[in-house]
Amino acid sequence: MAEEKMIMTKAGMEKLEKEYRHLIDVEKPEVVEALKAARAQGDLSENADYDAARTRQAEIEARIQEIEHIRDVAEIVSDDMARGSKKAALGTLVTYKKGDREITVKLAGTVEADPLANPPLISSESAIGKAIFGKSVGETCMVETAKPYEITIIKIVSGF
Repeated sequence: MAEEKMIMTKAGMEKLEKEYRHLIDVEKPEVVEALKAARAQGDLSENADYDAARTRQAEIEARIQEIEHIRDVAEIVSDDMARGSKKAALGTLVTYKKGDREITVKLAGTVEADPLANPPLISSESAIGKAIFGKSVGETCMVETAKPYEITIIKIVSGF
């Protein structure tokens, strides 16, 4: 069975590549040094520094493998797809109205979603992402959640 592609923006892949290089070039060597220092302390059976370094090493290796997997299955969407688009697409900023509130989000691939970013990067696979993807300014759409609600798209900015 073929594995499904992970759709990402070019900016999302660049950010992932930067994290990968940081893990390989900075974090991994630092944890190797921490392990050497902890081993030099002697008895490893009750050495908290050694345990912490081993745990961090496992976390770094797991993240490196995760990024390598994402790179293998990623499908980068062209910036040209969003540039000049009048419809919500990956890489576009979308402002929508929910009740009296105006909310601006940027549509992103699943692995690059970051709800704490400014503006929030929301996955095209999330409830809001699915509702607004492919829609145009002025369209009202239903966000399918446990308690569905309507939003109206009021602005789309592309070219990021």
